[in-house]
Amino acid sequence: MKKGMVFAVILALFVALAGCGGKASEQTSGSGEGNKKIVVGTDASFAPFEYMDKGKIVGFDVDLLDAVMKEAGIDYELKNIGWDPLFAAVQGKEVDMAVSGITINDKRKQTYDFSMPYFESTHMIMVKEDSPIKNALDLKGKVVGVQNGTTGQAAVEKLLGAENKNIKKFENTVVAIMDLLNGGVEAVVTDNAVANEYVKNNPDKKLKTIEDPTNFESEFYGFMFPKGSDLKPKVDAAIKKVIESGKYAEIYKKWFGNEPKVDNLLKQQ
Repeated sequence: MKKGMVFAVILALFVALAGCGGKASEQTSGSGEGNKKIVVGTDASFAPFEYMDKGKIVGFDVDLLDAVMKEAGIDYELKNIGWDPLFAAVQGKEVDMAVSGITINDKRKQTYDFSMPYFESTHMIMVKEDSPIKNALDLKGKVVGVQNGTTGQAAVEKLLGAENKNIKKFENTVVAIMDLLNGGVEAVVTDNAVANEYVKNNPDKKLKTIEDPTNFESEFYGFMFPKGSDLKPKVDAAIKKVIESGKYAEIYKKWFGNEPKVDNLLKQQ
């Protein structure tokens, strides 16, 4: 090769390699939306929505995410980041979006964009089988465990007072449940699907769940994006198609064993 040709080849290689860096969606792959591979963050400690199984992230959210991304024609990579770091990663655009049983509320909407709702949830109380607690009002004067930074924490603080020293905050719900089993707290407040899943899969732990729709209102989960993300309309359209096609109900029944109330989701658009 002539010297000029060698220089041109080296320059071309340098430019190609330089394009491999950058934030989240700047990474490329061989397929997907505009050949861009987006990065989706999660906290894989929230069974049955997302959790680790033999080194792999699995769960309802994971199956739904896969169906939605296929419908939207978007290639993606799912990363386990952790709950608190997840919000910072979305805000800083270190990831393109997040899925982790994230409740849509007005406070979060000030900082993030959300997809249309994909799951309806309510808070539930977990206690030992012999506990005298019968409803949310009975939590007054009791030591209650919550996951820090969640709407479960907000619901308990609204009920008992934000500065109440009887509210114990944990890194995740699993640790809170362990403290309940060990007698460190008298109840744990978490999302109904998470509570029911744990009690069903661990009958030897002798725990029960308590519903209280009077004091705990329904909430809706959504995919979370940085403000102004152009992914939101594409994901919204894909979620709607997945729901209307029956694929959503198929995934829901796989993880929860019953039919979803999709009308409530579609009404929230």
